[in-house]
Amino acid sequence: MNRYICIIFTYIVIFVSPVLANDSIQHVQEVVLPTPKISFWSRAYDVIKEFSRVDTNYIEPQQYNYAVMIQNTNTYESYRLRDKDGNSISLSPNPSVKFGPYVGWRWLFLGYTIDFFHLGSGKMKQDFDFSIYSNQVGVDLFYRQTGNNYKIHRMEIKENKNTLQMKDLSFGGFSASIKGINLYYIFNHKKFSYPAAFSQSTRQKRSAASFLMGVGYTKHSLSLNIRQVRDIVKENLKEEIKFDSTYQSAKVSYSDVSVSAGWAYNWVFAKNWLFAASLSGAIAYKRATGDKQAKWFSFRDFTFDNFNIDGIGRFGIVWNDAKYFIGANAIFHAYNYNKSQFSTNTLFGNLNIYAGFNFGNRHRKHKAKNK
Repeated sequence: MNRYICIIFTYIVIFVSPVLANDSIQHVQEVVLPTPKISFWSRAYDVIKEFSRVDTNYIEPQQYNYAVMIQNTNTYESYRLRDKDGNSISLSPNPSVKFGPYVGWRWLFLGYTIDFFHLGSGKMKQDFDFSIYSNQVGVDLFYRQTGNNYKIHRMEIKENKNTLQMKDLSFGGFSASIKGINLYYIFNHKKFSYPAAFSQSTRQKRSAASFLMGVGYTKHSLSLNIRQVRDIVKENLKEEIKFDSTYQSAKVSYSDVSVSAGWAYNWVFAKNWLFAASLSGAIAYKRATGDKQAKWFSFRDFTFDNFNIDGIGRFGIVWNDAKYFIGANAIFHAYNYNKSQFSTNTLFGNLNIYAGFNFGNRHRKHKAKNK
């Protein structure tokens, strides 16, 4: 009998005890080591990081934390105004030429430029342009308040008068302002890099293209002194003409909501060289401020008379070896407003020429730690 009890006891010790022990250990491990929770900030960081994720076969991420550059900015503007009788006048100021330093941290650049051609002038223009370029999205913010230092670029009169002698005459009877925002999405953002051409925060290694879509909002205000137009024509052409004689001034203020689509291409034509070009066309709904008959997003207001085609063009060329860079880029906006009584065409943009260098290697600290 005792022999059988010993055999059973030995069986329990050899075969059953390890199983029970393993079960108890697993149970303890499950209690002591619960599944870790991912914090809100970790999730937010992962989402933000996704915006900078790229295909490194096409795009080289920025290797430095900081950048310094000097930039020359040249601004251009042109306005064409037409009345119901077919008379028109095109006006543009002398381009503003500015110079100034910029300091960058990764993808953010801040700087200040001075208009050396208009120092001490009481007729200086006010303009502000701010752009953010990431791999997936881009944002343009702009504001322009013109002075009154315009010149007549071209004039057309219904009676077909010879108006060549009106060209380049100074005209102080016009003022304009524009402010707005554009937001657009880059579809092929893992292979195509806008920052490579316009903010030098990445480098395009192989040529790539992308489709773009965006939305925008702008507010325009224009004012033309008709009496001054008649006076300058009379003084220089020695004739009286009818130029919207029922009004002393022509003023228009309108808002513009647009949906745009376009295509962009980055061409790597040589080592460290990049040429970039993009064109976007926008279908824009325009509503004149003070038009009591029009209401925002009223179905009766959605007629062809209230829609026009606008456009944005971007071009750039840059040499960038990751440490040093030099290049130029241009961005132009075109807006159109057409009504039976009054119509305008607006074109404005910047040409930037720059040179700079990067410093503060982002990976140096990691290499030192690994050593």
